[in-house]
Amino acid sequence: MTLMKKLTLGTAIAALGTTAAMADGHGGCTEGRLNIVGNEFPAIQTVAAAAVACAGDDAEANLTADHQKINVAGMTGNPAEYTTAIVANSSIVALINEDVIQPLDDLVAAHGQDIPKQQLITVDGKIMAVAFMANAQHLVYRADVLEQIGADVPTSYEDVLAAAEEIRAEGIMEHPVGGAYAAGWNLAQEFTNMYIGTGGQFFEPGSAQVSINNAQGVEALEMMKALSAYMNPDYLTHDSNATSAEWEAGNVALMNMWGSRTGVLMDDEGSAPEVYENTKVGGPLMVGDSGTPATTLWWDGWTVAKNVSDEDAAATFTAMAAGVSPDILNDETMSQAVWLMEGFEPAPVNEGVLAAVAAGSTPYPMVPYQGLLHTALGDNIADFLQGSESAEQTLADIEAAYTAAAKENGFLQ
Repeated sequence: MTLMKKLTLGTAIAALGTTAAMADGHGGCTEGRLNIVGNEFPAIQTVAAAAVACAGDDAEANLTADHQKINVAGMTGNPAEYTTAIVANSSIVALINEDVIQPLDDLVAAHGQDIPKQQLITVDGKIMAVAFMANAQHLVYRADVLEQIGADVPTSYEDVLAAAEEIRAEGIMEHPVGGAYAAGWNLAQEFTNMYIGTGGQFFEPGSAQVSINNAQGVEALEMMKALSAYMNPDYLTHDSNATSAEWEAGNVALMNMWGSRTGVLMDDEGSAPEVYENTKVGGPLMVGDSGTPATTLWWDGWTVAKNVSDEDAAATFTAMAAGVSPDILNDETMSQAVWLMEGFEPAPVNEGVLAAVAAGSTPYPMVPYQGLLHTALGDNIADFLQGSESAEQTLADIEAAYTAAAKENGFLQ
């Protein structure tokens, strides 16, 4: 395993207020193979469609919620099945550690001179990805329901609990809180948000030694359990797609959701007018008194596989550059994301992510062993939420699972 020493976003996130300047003219798409693997939300669908259209006949895309389960395996062969993976802060780490993506410096020099430096994601001084959007989780709420109970827009999870109790007591909704709490990756992400919000630190300073079995860890778990009491009883099976479906069905009034998902919730498709007309976004929620937003800032970007021919690498690079050019921005796509290219005009749907940026939200930890902790979290938190273990025991189980994996992977002795 390759230990990632230093990963920087350039100033991509900091530049959101002014947007990035990506000029047209990447030299056009060159001949060769393009095969994309990535997540399936609307912004990525737009990027993939534009890239495939530019690349032509020898191009395809596999967009799936399971992309992180298949991207490493799909890029390990020689030649790699996938010529590019669309990644985020966390998912690029596995690709770097497994040495399946290549530095982009030569490709940028040949085909991407107009890509601004703030979109170039560097690792140990080498360009490893091109970022095209920012993302964060933040409050989504039903304005009409809050008005019914006479409540202000929540700014903390404590406010969410108070509003949820009132909504239930008034008989408006039985399960007014939503969340992507599916056991596994989603559940681990919700803990990560909440733990950051308590002011907790994941690891001992300068070390891969985990340090979550503490008062902040207990506080994070207890808040998650309190929220789950107001969720659909099947919440441990609800990923972002299922949670969004609950929202559009009119069953939920408050939830922490990805900015990249809110466009679908606020359009006039899939839900009744009373739902989409009253769907609004707020900033990231707080928890306790730490003053730190309980969310993480993310970027999404694209890579190029290592085990591909020079021709296919160039074809992939030029197609993906076209896929994230200002040409993709129009009335339909503008609200799908907080885009990092010239011409992006923020809309109300983007206000939650922009508020997360303005609040100084913490980027998702970009250290090579964070993924091992994320897996351990996702595998163990459900035991506490279902009442079969104490918070302390669950945290001890998580630390034990992580420590074993960190030793196996050479991060701990």
